[in-house]
Amino acid sequence: MDENRLKHSLAVAKKMVKIGKEYNLDDKELQNLFVLGFNHDIGYEYGNNLNHEHIGGEILKRNDYKYWKEVYYHGDINAQYSSLYLEILNKADMQIDKYGNDVGYTKRLEDIKIRYGKNSITYKNAEILVSKLRSED
Repeated sequence: MDENRLKHSLAVAKKMVKIGKEYNLDDKELQNLFVLGFNHDIGYEYGNNLNHEHIGGEILKRNDYKYWKEVYYHGDINAQYSSLYLEILNKADMQIDKYGNDVGYTKRLEDIKIRYGKNSITYKNAEILVSKLRSED
């Protein structure tokens, strides 16, 4: 992964721990969140923006990683799977920009729109996901 992707992944991991503390999760769960956040974009090493989640999830599944489904389904607005960890991952991922800065939902959406275009599937799905996340808060 490139340097920016690593910065993003580390910041997502830290943001997940912060969110996990708001849910009063214990230390073991916070550690699990950190590892999940750090590995959530591993699929970019072998895929692209449209398939990195599935590639990363499959890699982690083959390696018996307990939370592979969270990686596989992160960012998926039609996911038939849900979990607290997936919710936390989506919340964190949609607030951290590509450089690892905690920018909140609005600026993250702007970042995605600039990079992929306002008519892209990536941006439209991100808008829907952020809308769902905001309604859950």
